[in-house]
Amino acid sequence: SASIEEGLLPAIERGLKHTRRIGILGASVTQHPQFDELVDKLSDKKYDDVRISLSSVRTNSVTEKLARMLSTHDSRSITVAVESGSERLRNVINKKLENDQILEAACVAQIGGLSSMKLYGMAGLPSESMDDVEETLAMFRKLKSESAKLKSSFRFTFGCSTFVPKAHTPFQWFPVRKDSDKKLKYLDKELRKMGVDFRPESYKWSVMQALISRGDRRVSMVLEKATEYGGSQGSIKRAMKDLKGKLPPLEYYAHEEWDISTCLPWSAVQMSLSDNLLRDHREQAMSLV
Repeated sequence: SASIEEGLLPAIERGLKHTRRIGILGASVTQHPQFDELVDKLSDKKYDDVRISLSSVRTNSVTEKLARMLSTHDSRSITVAVESGSERLRNVINKKLENDQILEAACVAQIGGLSSMKLYGMAGLPSESMDDVEETLAMFRKLKSESAKLKSSFRFTFGCSTFVPKAHTPFQWFPVRKDSDKKLKYLDKELRKMGVDFRPESYKWSVMQALISRGDRRVSMVLEKATEYGGSQGSIKRAMKDLKGKLPPLEYYAHEEWDISTCLPWSAVQMSLSDNLLRDHREQAMSLV
């Protein structure tokens, strides 16, 4: 990791010659060994006129000090990825997070002067049932209830995508579930009743993502034709229709669960996690269902 004194602060000073905004971005920025020190440095008066924003953080790293630093630098919100309000489902996907931690993070953010929290989640995760969806709704009811006790206006936004299988992950064999669209619509209806700003990603585009995510070399023909047709979702469907018989249907790439013995399009690419290890992780996850 780049050190505060030798890397991050000099980079910030160079950037501030061109803008009065700082974006702290990374896969897990709050895990930087000197992150707490960085928060202290950015709380200095010399940065009073600088707007500071932060990418998604872990719930256990949301502190009152961090919230106050952000709120005094024109940030109104903080973002956390929760995946689901169901602790059972989070265990399946190995997301080490409890609902009490989510509640605490929201309360700390509110006490620290922020006015909103954005949570990210997914619909259609492997083994998800409507009971898990109800758990997500219950989580937001609790968040709203606890927030109201602090007697200040605090808003919640839920950005929700559809699960799309990705290469070299324990869930690469699973499909996009067709009931995900129904779940997104149900969440939309129920969350709006609570006053939660629900922002779903397009289910139809998630299906297109799956075509690309699990596509083999034959899908290159689809992408080439779709580009000629304009590159829209309709263009991809038109290209698939034109190429019927030359490659499997969309159903195969997006909606079929593949057997773990299937030779995957990306199997030739060597990664740090072998297919055998990914299969073991998949079995461990499914043992929790």
